[in-house]
Amino acid sequence: MNNWFKRNGTHLAVIAFFLAICFFFLTPAFQGKTLGQSDVLGAQSTQKEIMDYRAKDTTILWTNQIFGGMPAFQIWAPYPDNITTHIITALKVTFPNPVDTLLLLLLGSYFLFIVLKLNPWLAAAGAVAFTFSSYNIILLVAGHSNQAFAIAFFAPILGSIILTLRGKHILGGSLTAFFLAMEIRANHVQMTYYLLLSLIILVGIELYHAFKAKKVQPFLKSLAYIGGATLLALAVNASSLWSTYDYGTETIRGKSNLTQTSSEPSNGLGREYAYQWSQGVGECFTFLIPNAYGGGSGTEVLDQNSETAKALIAKGVPEDQAVNYTRQITASVPGMTTYWGNKPGTSGPYYFGAVVCFLFLFGLLIIKNRIKWWLLATVILTMLLSFGRNMPFLSDIFFNYFPLYNKFRAVESILAVASICFPILAFLAIQEIIDAKDRNVILKKLLLSLYIVGGLTLLFIVLPDLILSFRAEDQATGITYLTQAFQNNAAMANDVANAIVKDRISLARADAIRTLIFVLLTFGIVWAFIKQKINILTLSIALLALTLIDMWQVDRRYLKNENFQDKMEAAQAIKPREVDQFIMKDKDPDYRVFDATADFRSDSFNPFFHKSITGYSAARLKRYEELFLSQFTKSINQDVLDMLNTKYIISADPKTQNVSMRVNETACGNAWFVKSIKYAENADQEMQAISSFDPKNEAIVDKQYKSVIDEKQLGSNPAGKIDLVSYSPDHMIYQSGSTASQIAIFSEIYYNKGWKMLIDGVEKPYFRANYVLRAAQIPTGNHKIEFIFHPTSYYAGENISLAGSILLVLALGGAIYTENKKKPVAKPAAKPADKKA
Repeated sequence: MNNWFKRNGTHLAVIAFFLAICFFFLTPAFQGKTLGQSDVLGAQSTQKEIMDYRAKDTTILWTNQIFGGMPAFQIWAPYPDNITTHIITALKVTFPNPVDTLLLLLLGSYFLFIVLKLNPWLAAAGAVAFTFSSYNIILLVAGHSNQAFAIAFFAPILGSIILTLRGKHILGGSLTAFFLAMEIRANHVQMTYYLLLSLIILVGIELYHAFKAKKVQPFLKSLAYIGGATLLALAVNASSLWSTYDYGTETIRGKSNLTQTSSEPSNGLGREYAYQWSQGVGECFTFLIPNAYGGGSGTEVLDQNSETAKALIAKGVPEDQAVNYTRQITASVPGMTTYWGNKPGTSGPYYFGAVVCFLFLFGLLIIKNRIKWWLLATVILTMLLSFGRNMPFLSDIFFNYFPLYNKFRAVESILAVASICFPILAFLAIQEIIDAKDRNVILKKLLLSLYIVGGLTLLFIVLPDLILSFRAEDQATGITYLTQAFQNNAAMANDVANAIVKDRISLARADAIRTLIFVLLTFGIVWAFIKQKINILTLSIALLALTLIDMWQVDRRYLKNENFQDKMEAAQAIKPREVDQFIMKDKDPDYRVFDATADFRSDSFNPFFHKSITGYSAARLKRYEELFLSQFTKSINQDVLDMLNTKYIISADPKTQNVSMRVNETACGNAWFVKSIKYAENADQEMQAISSFDPKNEAIVDKQYKSVIDEKQLGSNPAGKIDLVSYSPDHMIYQSGSTASQIAIFSEIYYNKGWKMLIDGVEKPYFRANYVLRAAQIPTGNHKIEFIFHPTSYYAGENISLAGSILLVLALGGAIYTENKKKPVAKPAAKPADKKA
């Protein structure tokens, strides 16, 4: 045991150092506080009904809390037979949010750099560089927990695959399976997809060199282990993957149902929607100079010394008012914000670090290993794809022809892959120096790197507007707005706009000076090592310290202690209004609320209190999205509100913005019998028909369901009744009574991949009516009708997950046993020779 601690003492010291970093960077989290994350609030509202049932020790896989009803797979679903679920739970219990994710980022990337054969403290520097890349920290602040969690496994997956390609098949393959299983469990397909693109490049380069060295057979053997590991990781996550795939085809990322009346794409997301957050080509300067584009939207606060405040004061505005106006203008007026790129907004730039960018260029000049070409190719590809609409020639090819690519939005997020490539090459460059025999050549290339990076940074300091314009695309719109605000004083508006440009330049210049200092310090440290003035340990720790200070300073702009709040305050952040309190007195378990003041796609308020026809989810059902866009965007269709059992409607006075509520007396209820059916030829005709119809008396049904309806048996009984007698989101029970066989409409969203209907305990067919609702033919008499959500994808998938989890544990156990068996047994010390002999 003592030998084990001695062998691994440095690694344990690094881990302790990482824990210390987490503590000091996220101190409020250890004090019981939580991040006030906007997206977390959205997720909590979406999960409201699910968590209420979970508190009663009941698991539901369907929720009616948002968008009329939808599966819970992409909201919150338990996967108890998946071993990764229990690992994640253990992490969440052990470490407060988001400490667990930050620690995973540090440890995972440290593992990668150790696999790349860097010394521990240099590996720690690389881990810090990747972990504190600004995008990772911004994700934590925003509450994109799944995305950050998925990125945390980029590095260990890469490390495991590299181990496998080196011939450590059992260990590398087992670790690949484990880390890839964790990656998939993070449930962020977009990030996993982007990582896959980089892995394809890596495998392609390795295959080329295998052919070149005539070592194809060993390469194929390694590839077979990687393939087996991938299959095992997929099996471990079978339940979530299968459910997600089934559901994905029905969401807004699936095929369009409408052909004539829809502006939506026939399959996948709309191009403009997918490209909405595209990285500006010039914004890549933020990799080196974080405020080159003005920082984040609203993150840079200008004071009385700013050019904008001075311009307002010069026009006679009192100083205190000038500062307030400056902050209002630069935070919200289009074209006048400190951030001047063409994204709709941004929480902050992609900053890879001054130290890292300098060493990255240095690595391109000195590294001869083929890993350089993989990293460079990945960086180029990810940068080009991140440009989206700003340089669409490559993005459009991927969007139109690559599987799944058109399912993703915010294409700039692919730069998360580039953010790990930069530090890998940067710190491999240091290892190259350590291993080099001729350091004179290296010194020349170090100087060349300084001339290039230092020269560019110096140009930003001296002549920044020679490189960038610092003017937003919609600056003219902003000037028009200011002109009106300043009572048609166009001269004043232009003066303020020009002052804002100067402030943007000042922000960029200040950061350029900061960057130049870090570049010079990095150069000095590396130069001192080349000249043998410091040793390897000093070099490594100095770079670790410099990298940490560099990244820490910038990250603190986006994650401050003020971002944390007491959990009690966070729980009370959303309070019901008077109208909400009134509605909540209604004891009906399944009515809906429509808030006309809320945004359809991002209503994270109402679901906290009501079953809402709006909500907050990027995985909305396509058919429901089409219904809302067709029936609610131009005007509100009362008939559709009625059929959705919208019992309460909230609105606001356009002048006073006072919120009021009215009871919708014509709401159809939970279920009802209709008198007649009208058949539609297709989805377009069905949508047109519900634009104006009588939902209480007629149903619009697609002709494909004619075979399910026995029209000869249909009758009419105005006194017939059907009532909801028991409510659970995934098990609803109705009682019917009628002297004739009739068509019943249920105000529940139709989804045919898991719902089954029982009449008196016997499964019977049901169908879709009124574009989105469930309907069924109910026989004469009194009957118990049940709708039960029991998706095969989930329950059969869980069985596969259990088998995969068992195999994964066995594989990891076998890898540990094999590695321990390979270690040489220490020989006992030789006895001293007998003097008498």
